[in-house]
Amino acid sequence: MKQPFLMTACAFAACVALGDARAQEAKPQEATLDKVSVTGKRAHRVSKGATGLPMDVKETPQTISTIDQGEMADFGLTGSNEALGLATGINVEQYETNRATFNARGFEIQLTQVDGLGMTNSWGTVVGREDTFLFERIELIRGANGLLTGVGNASGTINYIRKRPKNEDGGEANVSFGSYGLKRVALDYNKVLAEDGSWAGRFVVAHEDKDSWIRDLHNERTSLYGVVDGQIGTDGVLTLGVTAVDAKQDSPMWGSLTLLRSDGTQADFDVGSSTSQNWTYWNNKSYNAFVEYAHHLTPDWEAKATYNYRHGNESTRLLYAYSLSGVLNPDNTGLVGLPYRSEGSSDNHVLDINLNGEFSAFGRKHSLLVGLSQSREKTAVDSHEPLTHAADPLPAFPYGGDVYAEPAWGPRLPSTRGEQKLTRLYAASHIALTDSLKGVFGVNAVRLAREGASIYGSTATNTDYPVTKETSPYVGLTYDFTPDVLGYVSYSDIFQNQDQTDINGKYLDPMKGVNTEVGVKAEWLDKALLTTFAVFSAKQDGLATYAGTITDENSPLNGQDWFEGKDVKSKGFEFEATGRIAKDTRLTFGYTRLILTGPDGNDIYEWVPRNTVNFRADTRVPMLPALRVGAGGRWQSEVSKIGSAKQEAYLVANAFAAYELTPAATVRLNVNNVFDKKYVTGLAYGAIYGAPRTVAVSLDYKL
Repeated sequence: MKQPFLMTACAFAACVALGDARAQEAKPQEATLDKVSVTGKRAHRVSKGATGLPMDVKETPQTISTIDQGEMADFGLTGSNEALGLATGINVEQYETNRATFNARGFEIQLTQVDGLGMTNSWGTVVGREDTFLFERIELIRGANGLLTGVGNASGTINYIRKRPKNEDGGEANVSFGSYGLKRVALDYNKVLAEDGSWAGRFVVAHEDKDSWIRDLHNERTSLYGVVDGQIGTDGVLTLGVTAVDAKQDSPMWGSLTLLRSDGTQADFDVGSSTSQNWTYWNNKSYNAFVEYAHHLTPDWEAKATYNYRHGNESTRLLYAYSLSGVLNPDNTGLVGLPYRSEGSSDNHVLDINLNGEFSAFGRKHSLLVGLSQSREKTAVDSHEPLTHAADPLPAFPYGGDVYAEPAWGPRLPSTRGEQKLTRLYAASHIALTDSLKGVFGVNAVRLAREGASIYGSTATNTDYPVTKETSPYVGLTYDFTPDVLGYVSYSDIFQNQDQTDINGKYLDPMKGVNTEVGVKAEWLDKALLTTFAVFSAKQDGLATYAGTITDENSPLNGQDWFEGKDVKSKGFEFEATGRIAKDTRLTFGYTRLILTGPDGNDIYEWVPRNTVNFRADTRVPMLPALRVGAGGRWQSEVSKIGSAKQEAYLVANAFAAYELTPAATVRLNVNNVFDKKYVTGLAYGAIYGAPRTVAVSLDYKL
């Protein structure tokens, strides 16, 4: 993959250098004004956040945090999971080397969008990492978001905003080298394709190759993205884009570390300890294509159609190391190995058609969005049964990567199949009730049809899952106390189908509940700084909760996890301040306080931290203007899990220094985990150690 990558990057750079001179001289900002100018859309493109309506973050009656490309680059965060760790109220549970879940306000985030469009994750688990270089920013909308997606819980939504063509030629290239053999190159270039600026294209490529602090783990990832947009006639805008990602992981951990011993003590292993073997791998390829067409019907109304197709391939050879008793012996023996080999694929189609615009009534302007969408997902997994070494004992942990030989494998046979189709009709409006009081009103009507095995692999006994129909309202009110201070309240029903199965292998009923939020947003320092304070409360009835592992050797479900529905309540408050506190100084600070209780009124999900602090800040050094320095980090209170490990409260701090060698060239030093803190990266589904102190040096060059 390395040679094609370098050839592609060099070929593109050569094409750019030999581009048409007239295009180089074009001034897209001066495009003909009697057209519906694409350049204007590029210049003022906004995400539609939590509602689907083009509303300012301050006006949205929910909490929204943003991590932009500049911040991700400054802190050297090239993987999406690490970038999400910067966000207020978001917890990243990295329970294996290739899989993670995210939670907010006590619940798993199961909604991921790209440019505001998407469908539910499979069981909330994310395999692999997105390369952050593909995105302008990542938005995190906390609280229920059924208004935009038709399904949802009270956690939040992750919205990845892709890079789009710009109005001028140029871009950037960067190279990085760092700890554990990190080697990275990336290129982002924009090209205006027409003299009047009506068509432009953008090409992004990133390649990363690195080892790990975890024994024998090696990651290699190549991401390619190309997008073109332009004007169709006088009223239309067409956008076409394609993304391809090839991610390879050698010696991954499938499953986590067992840290609790039978005598009640907790093991303390080296941070590089791994359960994996040298013959294992976990490879993923994905291809994503999208097309958007927006048509201006009048100056105030636009119709838009979007189609997105994603195909993914997954190939694995893995070893699951676990204890039959759930704990280690005092001498760290007791683990057995379960080998696994699979090939899987997934296809996801999303079509969305909507109409949005402004209208006047009662002497004021209002906005309205109505739409129809359908998403279809189909998954298939084939597996190879191990013919030897089934459940062989492993030596005392930690062991090396050569203690469990790769078994002989049986033929490729179908394992699980799943399919689901979600259709929804939705409407949302932003109504100016008075000059100061505004309302956001919405409704979603959804129809969910699903059949086959559970998405994440267990075999459900009822392959004909009943069709689910649900209508959910959303109501939000905002009030401008002053031009700079706004209060808000929001309420929504929440609904989420569940892919977990009970002890009999049957799907759990959908989760239902309600979510409320009350907050105040204020702008300071001539609107340079935004603060948000929110009090939230949510109740989720019948929420899938891990109940145990089936241990009936006569059952086809033997060894699989089973779940039960529990009524869970979440309440707490959040505070965030983000923006500039001086011309050259940026600050983001967030604090979340959380209370989680189960049906008996006692604490539940004790692995979710009850207190978290996220912060990042950077400034230009007055005595040396070419130098910018910054620091960021995350602190959380202690967490634990019954029958598993405990993690004391801890802080992980990162820092960077960036020096402008010339107006075009900047060199940057990143130091992550400055204090070399040893910690476990979450306990929800297991435990692995987080990265120790790492160092990287990068050179960014503007083209």
